[in-house]
Amino acid sequence: MGGLQHSLDIAMFVVVCVVLLAGYPVAFTLAGVALVFGVIGYLAGVFDLSFFLAFPQRIFGTMTNEVLVAVPLFVFMGVMLERSRVAEELLETMGRLFGKMRGGLGISVTIVGMLLAASTGIVGATVVTMGLLSLPTMLRYGYSPRLATGAIAASGTLGQIIPPSIVLVILGDQLSNAYQKAQLDMGIFSPETVSVGDLFAGALIPGLVLVGMYLVYQVFMAIVKPETSPPMPAADTGDVGLGKVLHALLPPILLIVAVLGSILAGVATPTEAAAVGAIGATLLAGYRLDETRPWPVYIAGLSLIGVLVLTGFMDLRVARTEIPTADMAGIWVAAAFCIGIAYGLLISLLRVYRGAVLVPVMQTTTQITAMVFVILIGAALFSLVFRGLGGEEMVHAALQGMPGGALGAMIAVMLLMFFLGFFLDFLEIVFVVVPLVAPILLTLEMPDGGTMSPVWLGIMMAVNLQTSFLTPPFGFALFYLRGVAPASVKTMDIYRGIIPFVFIQLIALVVLWYMPALATWLPGVVYN
Repeated sequence: MGGLQHSLDIAMFVVVCVVLLAGYPVAFTLAGVALVFGVIGYLAGVFDLSFFLAFPQRIFGTMTNEVLVAVPLFVFMGVMLERSRVAEELLETMGRLFGKMRGGLGISVTIVGMLLAASTGIVGATVVTMGLLSLPTMLRYGYSPRLATGAIAASGTLGQIIPPSIVLVILGDQLSNAYQKAQLDMGIFSPETVSVGDLFAGALIPGLVLVGMYLVYQVFMAIVKPETSPPMPAADTGDVGLGKVLHALLPPILLIVAVLGSILAGVATPTEAAAVGAIGATLLAGYRLDETRPWPVYIAGLSLIGVLVLTGFMDLRVARTEIPTADMAGIWVAAAFCIGIAYGLLISLLRVYRGAVLVPVMQTTTQITAMVFVILIGAALFSLVFRGLGGEEMVHAALQGMPGGALGAMIAVMLLMFFLGFFLDFLEIVFVVVPLVAPILLTLEMPDGGTMSPVWLGIMMAVNLQTSFLTPPFGFALFYLRGVAPASVKTMDIYRGIIPFVFIQLIALVVLWYMPALATWLPGVVYN
């Protein structure tokens, strides 16, 4: 009986991969294959249909999960920033600033990719924008097509590891459930939790290290093979004044500080910070569309900062029986700030609506959010059937039987996720693989006698998942770039161009393996 169950579990994964390769939608593939194998298992007498009764509860739990509210808010923030042409100004300014040096255009692409990652976190928008604006410029000035396409594709994927990242939000939610389950399995009935904020803090330093490695590679190529990344002629760069640089850099940096700063300072949860980011992106778009009348946006921006500062230093709850005089004064000041935010936000919304920006932003946000949640629902049904067929016990036995204990099991999972990245999107891997393997990994004993840090595990998985955007044949960053690249750029140039950057990401994984403090130090400082 057990052998038949395990055979059906393995067949489920194989069939899902085959159907996905045939081009069927991910969410319906996961749910459809699960239903078919559930019925086959029932007819064979190895599956209990009562597992399906838990499915409505899974859907209800997903739809009422406050953490996942951050997904549409961060998507809205990213799409609004893309439409407000922030990326275009950043690329133009950074290109002219660094263009005079060898490899300068590649360096500017990496820096802009980092800033866009920290302010938008949407891979498709970043890669397409940089591919449209930077790639023709780099090719015109004699850059190697391989180096240019590799730099753009890799920099565009930084939004998956540098917070605020949708991947980290979803991964944090899955790891939180897995960590609590692991502790309950170990007999700990007052379990600790791991939050999305922990992962945001843990991902910050590894993300910056990865950016540094990209920059080092570009400088290395400029020195060893100068013909691959020549400088721009001085006549084409012109003089970039401080005012121009601040105009391009200051708004996105302020938005990044407001969102990440409020999370790391403990002022706001990631979901609340996502709302701050959505408001900030709308204000920035309203400012960009009419810079001749900036005061409504200035008032709202300063009011938003004021509310965040007040929240950090005062108790602004009104549902209390006794409110001290100082707190009451703070509440009235916060109310005035909220009026200022509402005023600036209303003006900005009118501007983006009249500028034909708001409707496309809402449509794109709805489409991306619906895709994420439908995949999550399909994956929930898939995991229920997989568990009902005894898959969890099979995975547990396989990981426990790995040579090397917890570290051997971790290496096996990392290799599995890396190879799945060739064929599956990060969402399928997070929703299907992580719930199965994470609870088991977090119970295994490490060589030092303790258990695995959930933050370290999450950041290792996030860096690994980032490679799924770059690895052919189904690397989405490659598809996005191919769609906007000039006809003179061959597809093989794009595939070969990303190879060094995939190796850099694998090196980053090895560094993180031997230096877990890169991921665990900052959450320890911020959240104890």
